[in-house]
Parts: sequence; C-alpha cells; structure tokens
Amino acid sequence: MDEKLTQMLKYLRLGGLLGNWDRYLSIAQKGNYSHARLLEHVVEQEYQLKKENARKMRLTRARIPEKYVIETFPFDRQPKLNKKKIVNMYDRFDYMEKCRNLIFMGPTGTGKTGLATAFLTHAIDRGYNGRFVPFAELVEQLYQSVADHTEARVIRSFAATDCLVIDELGYVEVEPVQVGLFFTLMNKRHKKKTTLITSNLGFSQWSSFLKNDHLTAALIDRLTENSHVVNMKNCVSLRPKLDPVT
Repeated sequence: MDEKLTQMLKYLRLGGLLGNWDRYLSIAQKGNYSHARLLEHVVEQEYQLKKENARKMRLTRARIPEKYVIETFPFDRQPKLNKKKIVNMYDRFDYMEKCRNLIFMGPTGTGKTGLATAFLTHAIDRGYNGRFVPFAELVEQLYQSVADHTEARVIRSFAATDCLVIDELGYVEVEPVQVGLFFTLMNKRHKKKTTLITSNLGFSQWSSFLKNDHLTAALIDRLTENSHVVNMKNCVSLRPKLDPVT
C-alpha cells in the first residue's frame, strides 16, 4: 500500500481497513468472493470494529470502578435474593426502554453495587451511554457548582445520561442546597432517563441524611412511581469474595 492511500485511510479513520488491507487483498485474489460480497464484507468488518470501539469508549466514560457482569454474580450465595426476578428484569431490558429506575436496598457487602454495575454495563453494551457516581461525589460536585455558578451545566450533564448509577446513597449527610440540587436532578430525569440507586437505608430512613421531610417524600414519590425496588435486607455479605471481571 502506498503512503498516499495510507494517509487517506487514516484521515477517514478506517483503521480496520488499513490494518487488514493485506488480508482483504488475499481474499480478493482467491476469488471466493464476488466484488459486491467482498465490499460488503469489508464494510461489515469496519462497522463491527467501530461499534466495538464506541462501546469501549462509552464504558471508559462511565467511570465504573469495578466492572461486574450478571453472569458472574454469585446468586448461589444469596439464596434470599430472587434470581429469577433479577435476571428477568435484566433480559427484558425494559428498565432502559421504558426509563424505569432500579433501586437496590440492603446491608453493606450484599452485592448491590455489583448488580447495579451489571445493569449499567448491559445498557452500555446495547448502545446507551452511562455513568457511575458515588452519592457523596455527586452531591459534592453539585455543591461546588454553586460556588462557580455552573450548577445548570452540571445538572444538565447528569440529567442527559441515559443510565446513571448513584452508589451508596445515604452514607453522607448533605446540606440543604445539595438536597435541593439533587432533587432538581432527579426531577429532570423522572420518566425520561433511567437511574439506578444503591442504598444501605430503607426509604423510611432517607430523611435522616436528607434532612428535609418534604423533599424526601417528593423524591421517593418520583423515584418509586416508575421503579423496580430490589429488597436485599435479608441478604448476607459477599465480601471479599465478589471478584471483578477482567
């Protein structure tokens, strides 16, 4: 391949075609493909490569700390968890297609984050964009945005995410301004985007860290209106045996 053609392929970002040029020439020379079929094969390969690269980019941008998948979740060690219900929600995929929230509640170490991450990864694999953020980090970003007057931009960014995982809701107390901004974000996502929440506290305890009974009630009302709630309060801790997938 001459330098001019190489540069053109690079400019067009046809990395698959560039990297497989000699292989495609060999296929053409063997004559097993018609001209039309060979072109279709090249386009299909380039399409699949770009799809996979885009998936990997979405996965990177999601900032998932440990990548879990549903196939490796140790349901056998959580007999109190309804495996059939979880897998059915996962396979139906209506949590994304119908913008339904998923709320995982239970003690620390029971696998809530692993399940939420698996559902997030599933959405990313199916073409949606996603984001994983601990609750403490989210409210801190919202709080800092007030100081530099960027709260509208920060809220808009999180509100636009197709699938947002908010992990460990309830581990930190928040200031009134943070509660208001968090409510605004959840309100913007209501029935428009999917939010996955993990919490070690039941709904009746949320007012203990949100410190606003009115907004807490309104938040729970919106979250549960179109949600699947997975109660894991009777589940046992899996730590430190839940290993991430490589």
